[in-house]
Amino acid sequence: MSFKTNDCQQLSLDDSFTALTERERKALEKSWAKIFADEIFPSIDEERFSVLYCDKASRPNTPVNVIIGALIIKELFDYSDDEIVENLMLDLHLQYALHTTSFAEQPISDKTLSRFRKRCYDYETLHGVDLYHDCVKDLSGKIAKIMKLNGRIRRMDSMMIEANIRFQSRMELIYTCISKLVVYLTKKQPDMVPEPLRHYADPNDYNRIFYHQRNDDMEAIIQTLLADSDCLLELCKTDFEETTEYQLFVRCLSDQTVVENDKRRLRTREDGTMNSSALQNPSDPDATYRNKAGKSYRGYAANIEETVGKNGSVVTDYQFDKNTHTDSHFLQESLSAMEKSEEEIILVTDGGYDGQDNVALAKEKNVKLVTTALIGKEAPDALADFEFNEDGTRLLKCAAGHEPASQSYTKTTRQCRVSFDRNHCVGCPYQNQCRPKIYKKVATFITSKNASNRAKSQRYMQSEEFSNLARLRNGVETIPANIRKNYHLDKLPRGKQRGKFFFGSKIAALNFRKLFGFRKGLGNYAQNPMLA
Repeated sequence: MSFKTNDCQQLSLDDSFTALTERERKALEKSWAKIFADEIFPSIDEERFSVLYCDKASRPNTPVNVIIGALIIKELFDYSDDEIVENLMLDLHLQYALHTTSFAEQPISDKTLSRFRKRCYDYETLHGVDLYHDCVKDLSGKIAKIMKLNGRIRRMDSMMIEANIRFQSRMELIYTCISKLVVYLTKKQPDMVPEPLRHYADPNDYNRIFYHQRNDDMEAIIQTLLADSDCLLELCKTDFEETTEYQLFVRCLSDQTVVENDKRRLRTREDGTMNSSALQNPSDPDATYRNKAGKSYRGYAANIEETVGKNGSVVTDYQFDKNTHTDSHFLQESLSAMEKSEEEIILVTDGGYDGQDNVALAKEKNVKLVTTALIGKEAPDALADFEFNEDGTRLLKCAAGHEPASQSYTKTTRQCRVSFDRNHCVGCPYQNQCRPKIYKKVATFITSKNASNRAKSQRYMQSEEFSNLARLRNGVETIPANIRKNYHLDKLPRGKQRGKFFFGSKIAALNFRKLFGFRKGLGNYAQNPMLA
């Protein structure tokens, strides 16, 4: 299939729009479809996706801007693939929004969207480039310009996303992996599977094992599963290492069991804690486990960066990864991908994004990182006036303006052990905060640039500017609830790559709603002096 840009952008003489009455035209032009057709659809860069198609003369592709527009509208109204295809044929709103009113037949069929997604997945797997993320980010930037948001103030927050999988006990997990591998072997090489293992391919076997057995039989079942696992390993040897079912089976055994004295048994607490990246369910191998704020999560995490201004807000970037990815890692990746800004950017986050490395990286990009809460022990206020060199390996002056007589730096802890003249510390007004150990000639204590930065942050948190920014950051916390409620976030398809694609469509739909509200005069942040 060759690539061709969409040339059907203008109304034709036989366009269905021309057949509308004046009243019908006015109603259509007052609807959401007019804004989408005029401001979203023309902004979709088709050329970005030309790499998904061959350069030889052949049947042309379905217009990419129609596909992407349909993907956004699909999330906007919570349509399935089949519903968006059907509604595009029958609903003039959708045809007008996607500039297809002049088409004799609508260009999207039942397989168009799934095939386009597959092309994007394959390209990302091969080249490491997420074309769809780049497209959504580009559209978000254009929406921000339309809404006159200059990007000077941004806010960031993360959210947990539950994978669409069922919780499985350790025994269920081992059984399911055995069953999937046996089913695969039965289809490919039926004569290879010995009789004692063939029951795993029976669809009713699961119920017989787990629902028709007494509780006191569970230990015997576990021993049988472990023995059958060893039998399968010996049976497959190295012949199926490239097979997904075999890979999941081996991964599960590695996570859940150990071999001791040539006998396999379940892993216990004494063998070491389970890794958070352990397989949760073979239906979604990418999903990971995380405990946060006393709650258990199995799935993924998303990070959202929102640009804020007096005319509203737009999600201008997003990230999607396993839920073992921390807020700090998300921030570091986001900053690393940024180019240095000419004008200082204020990025408001919560305490999870704080840290000496993050502050330093933000400074390199001309970003002022403002964290509205700090995690950990409070630092003495006097440390805010300590002066360190750029990399924090030397203390230059203390709060009283004295230089250390000697000092040493510990790389692992990033702390400086400093010694001052005894007379400088005895009777110093900051002695109760620094708490030095007083000796005959010197006074020593341990400090760090990270502690100094923390003290500066604490002092800044008392300012009026910080109070305004803290109130402003609270708005980003409404986005997770908004997406969950209106865009069914917890029904994402399984898999990190697929989940990220659908999440991007939801972000694009959310941003269009913000643009629509802006055009209709809804929402205003001008009351906050930071946005005036």
